[in-house]
Amino acid sequence: MAVAMGAAFVGPRLLSAGFVRGTSETALSFSSADIALLDEIADTILPDTKVPGAKAAKTGECIALLVRDCFEIEEQAAFVGGLAEITAAYEKRFGTGFARGKPADRLAFLNDYNRALPKKSTPASRRKEPNDWRCFRHLKELTLLGYFTSEIGCTQALRFVEVPGGYDGNAPYKPGDRNWFVEVR
Repeated sequence: MAVAMGAAFVGPRLLSAGFVRGTSETALSFSSADIALLDEIADTILPDTKVPGAKAAKTGECIALLVRDCFEIEEQAAFVGGLAEITAAYEKRFGTGFARGKPADRLAFLNDYNRALPKKSTPASRRKEPNDWRCFRHLKELTLLGYFTSEIGCTQALRFVEVPGGYDGNAPYKPGDRNWFVEVR
C-alpha cells in the first residue's frame, strides 16, 4: 500500500523531470532575456489600452512554459530557431534589437509578418513553412492564450464570473461592454 501511495505522488514528478521519458538531456530552457523578449513581442501584439497589456500579464513566462512543456522537440526547435530569425530580421531592418525598438517599428514589423503568412493553411502545410513563420504563428496564438487566461485578461479585459451559471440568452449587453470569460449567466 505504501509503494502504491508513494508511486502516486512520485510518479508524475519523475515523468515531468524526464527520467521515464528520457528527455532530461533535451530539456529546453529560456533565459530571463528570452522571456523579456517574448514579453515585448506579446506586448506589441496586445499592448496596454484601458486595461494592462500582455507584458503586465507576464505572457512571456506563459509562452516559455507552454513551448517548453507542451511542444514536441521538433516544434520547440522550430520555435527557437524562428525566434532567432525574427529578431535577426528586425535588427537587420531597424539596426537595433526588438526590445529596444520603437513601438511603431515593432508593430509595423510584426504586421509585415502577419501579412506574409498564408491565409489558408493546414497543419501539414504549416510544418513545411519556414521556422520564422511557424514561430510567429505560435507567438500570436500563445500570446492570446496566455493573456486571456491570466488574471489580468480574465478579470480586467473580460467580464469574469467566479462560478458559472446557466445560459441566459437575454443577458444585458450595451455596445462597448467586455466579453464574458465564461458562459453568460
